[in-house]
Amino acid sequence: MSNPIDFDTVVSTVVDILRDAETILPQDVVDALKKAASEETSPVAKEQLEAILKNIEIAGNRKVPICQDTGILIFFVELGRKALLDFSLEDAILEGVRIATESIPLRPNAVDPISRSNSGNNTGTGIPDIKYELTEGSSIKITVAPKGAGSENMSAIRMLNPTEKDMIRNFVLETVLNAGGKPCPPIIVGLGIGGSFDKAARLAKSALLENVDDMNKEERSLLEDINSLGIGPMGLGGKTTALAVHIKKAHCHTASLPVAVNIQCWANRHASVTLSGDE
Repeated sequence: MSNPIDFDTVVSTVVDILRDAETILPQDVVDALKKAASEETSPVAKEQLEAILKNIEIAGNRKVPICQDTGILIFFVELGRKALLDFSLEDAILEGVRIATESIPLRPNAVDPISRSNSGNNTGTGIPDIKYELTEGSSIKITVAPKGAGSENMSAIRMLNPTEKDMIRNFVLETVLNAGGKPCPPIIVGLGIGGSFDKAARLAKSALLENVDDMNKEERSLLEDINSLGIGPMGLGGKTTALAVHIKKAHCHTASLPVAVNIQCWANRHASVTLSGDE
């Protein structure tokens, strides 16, 4: 048997991980930025990286958001099949978002796509975006990944033909080159290959949650090509245009090759917690 996970626990947990995600950058990202700063030869680029690191330090010390764009909120929920819930998990997450918006505080970013009317609390139709995955056990793992518009707007998807697999690398480089300094580089690139139109985009976004240093040979090769573009920190030139590339793949239709690039700024914000329902 499992102990029930109650509504108030989820609400307070969502507030806590939102505060962590918005004010404290994951250590692997901080370390990658420090490494880039130590290896940078351009004085302007080095100055930008040092400013970013100072910003991270101030945000952490003062418990204030790292960036004024606190993003739209993306949640990844791994739901144990044996978890006992007698309430709406989605309602609890939304309530946590509303409380966090006021208490952290977060900038209200959720607007109607046509009227542009702002809900004022970062919730609305389909927002926050909550992605569910069933897992074994009775625990619930909740991950939040705030996503700013500067990087999100530079993301792209392309439906290639199966014979065009050799065009994937060029598509990624083209997307990064066209983005320039707009997504606040150094960026992290999530690449989704396969699945369907929407599956490729979901793969690309979830790839941004991977540890910065955990790259295979294919990902490191693509990272090298991206950094050879010379866009550099904040688009002002330099050695480091991207900190990492992460690729996720899925089987796709025999007549299709969906490819999505989801770009994240240097503030690759995310935080997780696991609520245990075990006795």
